[in-house]
Amino acid sequence: MFSRGLKTAALVGAAAFLAGAANAETIRYAHFQPASLDQPKHAAALAFKSHVEAATNGEVTVEIYPASQLGGGQEVMEGLQLGSIQLGVVHDGPIGSTFPPFQVFQIPYVFGNQNVAWDVLDGEFGDEVADAMLEETGIRLMGYADNGIRHFTNNERPIETPADMEGLKIRVQPSPVFQRLVESLGASATVVAWPELPSALAQGVVDGQENGVTNILAADLYENQDYVSLDGHVYSLHAYMMNNDFFEGLDPKEQQAVLEGIEIAKWIHRGMTAAQDANAQTILSDVGMQVTPLSPDQVAAFREKAQGPVAEWVAGEVGQEWVDGLFSAVEAAAPAGNQ
Repeated sequence: MFSRGLKTAALVGAAAFLAGAANAETIRYAHFQPASLDQPKHAAALAFKSHVEAATNGEVTVEIYPASQLGGGQEVMEGLQLGSIQLGVVHDGPIGSTFPPFQVFQIPYVFGNQNVAWDVLDGEFGDEVADAMLEETGIRLMGYADNGIRHFTNNERPIETPADMEGLKIRVQPSPVFQRLVESLGASATVVAWPELPSALAQGVVDGQENGVTNILAADLYENQDYVSLDGHVYSLHAYMMNNDFFEGLDPKEQQAVLEGIEIAKWIHRGMTAAQDANAQTILSDVGMQVTPLSPDQVAAFREKAQGPVAEWVAGEVGQEWVDGLFSAVEAAAPAGNQ
């Protein structure tokens, strides 16, 4: 009887294990940075994987696909809608192409610092954007993180005033907002896909580009750019997004593990990128670039030329209420004069 009981228990246990394996969920997690621990996206992804798999006892597994292995931004957005990709961390340009109101975050010279941006993103306005995105696209926006504060680099001269931009050919991502930003400052905007940017700079197809410190380092852009001006024109975003049908199909314990994992990943991602932004002058000088910091008055001159035209264009595309909502949220989050 004892032997038969042990055998029965073993069979039941094996059946339960096989059933659990059959019902295990797999999260295909896509991001675009190299698979290196010094890259914020990848360090955050590894932390998410570790937390979710431990918290669910392996009932949810996470497969990380770094360095655009599942395609570029637009392909990942499409995969999130179709459910072929369960979780993606995508930057603002492709998100705006799929969900146009997201372009409101690309209005230049809006946030005075990271704390103001985080207050807005983690607050009511950020929730409104996420709710509207879920309703329109079926993609659940679960957290905002930093893609770096964007600065202009070029091979021709230091940029201290908007007049210094005139005549430069500046690469922009495939986003009409960035085209208008560059053109409003007197430069020529040329769309170049991210994987082609290093060669475009090396071959002189464009004179310069605009990106945050993280991306300048990740793609070795400093090898073909002599000058960087720390104007901080756009607080660029990454969003943590999940196919909503997949999320709704998880049981409550699994959903909680995913939400906790996103929160952990978001703050690792933010912290690493913010540290690079705060040390931009030292980091970029150390790789051989001539760095030009700008004073608040100098930045104000750029804001005066660029913010109005870009905000007007965005309002025409997505509605004035989104633009007004952003500026109201920033005003509530920022002390006077810190926008």
